[in-house]
Amino acid sequence: MSRFDGRRLEAAGLGFLDWDGLRQANYSDRYFWNGARILSVLSQEGYRFAGYSARLAAMGRAPTPHVPTGDLRVEMQWFPRRQPFTVVAGVDVALAILQQCTGYWVDEHTFINTAHELEVEAVHDGDIAPYEGNPLQVSPVLRVRGRYRDFAVLETPTLGVLTRASRIATNTYRMMEASQGKPILFFPARFDLPATQAIDGYAYYIGVQRYNADTGQQAPAIVSTPAQASLWNGRAGGTVAHAMIATFLGDTVELMLQFARILPPDVPRIALVDFDNDCIPTALAVARAFFERYRQAVERKDEESARRYLLYGVRVDTAAELRDKSLQHLPDSPDLYGVNPRLMFTLREALDRAWQSWGLPPEWRMRAAEWCRQIKIVATGGFNERRIREFEAQGAPVDIYGVGSAFFSNSSIEGTNTDYTADVVRVEIEGEWLPLAKEGRAPSNNPLLEPVHWEP
Repeated sequence: MSRFDGRRLEAAGLGFLDWDGLRQANYSDRYFWNGARILSVLSQEGYRFAGYSARLAAMGRAPTPHVPTGDLRVEMQWFPRRQPFTVVAGVDVALAILQQCTGYWVDEHTFINTAHELEVEAVHDGDIAPYEGNPLQVSPVLRVRGRYRDFAVLETPTLGVLTRASRIATNTYRMMEASQGKPILFFPARFDLPATQAIDGYAYYIGVQRYNADTGQQAPAIVSTPAQASLWNGRAGGTVAHAMIATFLGDTVELMLQFARILPPDVPRIALVDFDNDCIPTALAVARAFFERYRQAVERKDEESARRYLLYGVRVDTAAELRDKSLQHLPDSPDLYGVNPRLMFTLREALDRAWQSWGLPPEWRMRAAEWCRQIKIVATGGFNERRIREFEAQGAPVDIYGVGSAFFSNSSIEGTNTDYTADVVRVEIEGEWLPLAKEGRAPSNNPLLEPVHWEP
């Protein structure tokens, strides 16, 4: 599954891929199909190269070698160019595509798989691919030698899965760095197609794993849909939506009490507190209602009920154009709108002091104070790496960040561009591999590449 366990994803577990469509080049740029078609016809005709190769002549070779162009074997390398590095993901999916879809069609209904004839080397998901800005010195994550016409059409989909997965993995890693290891909730499902959720959630998981491996931390990977967790045997988590508060006629407390009563105790109780744009009173009301029931359960020695009324956290998702009521007495400022550090400080202070107004007997005061301090603050709404860094720089008391579409960021301006490239860099002429890359490219090495073998 990754560098961290030494295993790879199996093709049988990638049910979201359309194998027949991939073999038929339905997901490939048409010029790759055109090339494969030309080479197939030339192979059938027994064509031998009849042009003039200035490249070979410059090497002191015969400029018109009689090679069977239609069956020419090439070396292709796949690589990213994000500086200073890319957290690699999608390699296992790209390998599965090559394994299942390399070959040729004999007729409309018969596909001959030739994947076992390829020489394949690949890194593992979770490896780092450094890049210093020189396109002649890249870090290939996948290298294939074989008959080009058999895998030409697979360049598009293999680049696609590598690009998308590595983009998410690297953005995850960078946001984990920004949060200094605080959990980052994976909330982008609503911003893309359902079919992408499995690989997206897997790529996020790889990013978290890489961060943990590099820092020695144990930050959890938290996704919001079962599909996002399907490739790594994870589990989706979540609490409630604003729409649910509406079904309770705006009564957040009553909703959360029913949530606690009905759902099992291992589902974290996180109250969404911005429905009325009045986070502080809402959070305090939920906390008080929960603690009353928690205390009652403890006093009657009902451990399960006590677990049900542990308030894990409160989530703030204030819209960017609104200013929470707790901040409206302050002079107007753009820094006070939406979810902002000042609101986080205000909320944390209110939660920490909440118990003081509950009229508790002396034996419960210390316990209540600790109960309140354990309530986490979850901040969501428009977060990305830059914004997380700003919150952390100000020491905002956020325990967990929720992030959505920023996982997909692929901007050259923001330094998040993770697009992959694949180039033919060598060709086999009379049993010898000769460099033949386009200008500005060259064969490159990566010590993390490992041989991949498939049985016929």
